Amino acid sequence: MSRAPAAKAVKKERPVLPAVNEAQIDFETIELLFFAYRDFVSDPDAILARIGMGRAHHRVVYFVSRHPGMMVTDLLDILQITKQSLARVLKQLIEMGYIRQMAGAKDRRQRRLYPTLAGRELALALSEPQSRRITNALNSLSPDGRDAVISFLGKMRGRDPSLQVIESELD
Repeated sequence: MSRAPAAKAVKKERPVLPAVNEAQIDFETIELLFFAYRDFVSDPDAILARIGMGRAHHRVVYFVSRHPGMMVTDLLDILQITKQSLARVLKQLIEMGYIRQMAGAKDRRQRRLYPTLAGRELALALSEPQSRRITNALNSLSPDGRDAVISFLGKMRGRDPSLQVIESELD
């Protein structure tokens, strides 16, 4: 019996990484952010799993519900994803009756997105446990403490321009 030759593993080039002083890394805050995010998305994840959806669907339904009539191009900018990634998820949400897509009134080439009543209800159902979690966490803080949290999160936004941009996907 003859065996096919084993395929050789393709060795990928590893990027050159900068030297890092480990003592300067705030591991405690990194871990707190990691666990906070994990738990923050766990409630909506459970709801989404019951209806066969994932986090990608959540993000699209959320932003379309928050900004009815937004253009597809604006959603691509917000999510920083490819058209191909969005197209798959958007098609599912439209077919399932959560989002509707309409041509722009002035420019028929524009594709504007609107939540249906079911889409709006889904967005609210997904946001409610997250809002409750935020409220519980902020309850013990003074107004200045709350402002500090909001300021901190705002400053966390955006990519580091010195890092190479990696094309992100929805899932």
